[in-house]
Amino acid sequence: MSLKNKLNRLKPHISTGVQIEKDLNVPESSVLEIPFREQWESENVFPYVLDQNYCLIREVKYPLSQLHGHYHFQDFLTAVEIWNKQSISHPLSAAGHRADELFFFDTETTGLGGGVGNTIFLLGYASVSGNELVLRQHILPNPGAEVPLYHSFLEKVNYKTLVTYNGKSFDWPQVKTRHTLVRDHVPKLPSFGHFDLFHSARRLWKHRLDRLKLAVVEKEVLGVERIDDIPGFLAPMIYFDFIESKQPDGMIGILKHNEVDILSLVTLYTHLTFQICGIDPNRSRMETFEVGRWFAALGEENEAKKVLTRLTNGNDLPSDHAKLALAFQLKKEREWEKVVNLLSETVNSEDLGIVQESCLELTKIYEHRIKDVEIARKYCIKAMDSVSQLQRKKRIPIRFLFINLS
Repeated sequence: MSLKNKLNRLKPHISTGVQIEKDLNVPESSVLEIPFREQWESENVFPYVLDQNYCLIREVKYPLSQLHGHYHFQDFLTAVEIWNKQSISHPLSAAGHRADELFFFDTETTGLGGGVGNTIFLLGYASVSGNELVLRQHILPNPGAEVPLYHSFLEKVNYKTLVTYNGKSFDWPQVKTRHTLVRDHVPKLPSFGHFDLFHSARRLWKHRLDRLKLAVVEKEVLGVERIDDIPGFLAPMIYFDFIESKQPDGMIGILKHNEVDILSLVTLYTHLTFQICGIDPNRSRMETFEVGRWFAALGEENEAKKVLTRLTNGNDLPSDHAKLALAFQLKKEREWEKVVNLLSETVNSEDLGIVQESCLELTKIYEHRIKDVEIARKYCIKAMDSVSQLQRKKRIPIRFLFINLS
């Protein structure tokens, strides 16, 4: 808040014996100079003025029939509807939510570090409104404009859940840090639920992607092709140049980059939902296994068994993974015969790790449950052999062998 406005607030409390005439209601935006205003407005960017300061806001609307990657935005409505019909518990479940109660959020910052030295210069988000997807971006025109930036962002926030990509560890903590510096002049931060899609993408596709940056997931999984895109790592440099020159050209490029990021979050949430709930007809066998293993980790044992059982009729690597995971599920239920049958099919897997785990489990079962020491000894030797092969392949220290077999 400017010093002039703070003094104006004190005027009613000062008794001078002279009646002060009220100022004329002149719109503040008309007396503020907005550099390159016409160029900004040609890109749907308009000023938001507060206490003789301002930020910039861009708004773009898309029909729900718009295609982004492999999905239309209206498919997101289907995804929310699917979750509301499911009885399973899952971290990405939108059960109890309407589609317009989720907002897809991303920021651009001056660096990747934490703390007050890192400034957010762009807050972007999209949400469904009626038959449209509305995307808004709040731009910091100079470092001293954080009050109008956060005031404009928070004054109408009425959503239940954030949807981000690595936002739990970066974007939202950064918002909290910067908000602390201006909290006396802006609305409070609301409490949100949070769907962080980065962790979900890592669970499902770490077996096929070396890197899990959003741009990689877009290209390899979602079918999104960026054209003439500004790389994200150049954003801080372009912003610092914008502060000095006030030229919008570079910043408009960053806005377009951020826009694709946000739209891809809508597509990614839709695709993850279809994968997890078994709606995607193109879900690979390895993706199916990862979904089943995820359900098992969540304690959704019935759903895990249902998904994993679909893979047990094959002889490929996903089938071996599924049989091993299902064996561990059935072990908890003391279904020893089914466990032995499944593990007996995986002791000759091409994956030595699977061979090792299967043989160790069979060794314990035959020794302690079935009381057949000879068969237990056979599987123990096979387990030791698989560890030796792993040691030769990966140069595992010898002491690792004793740790695993003790």
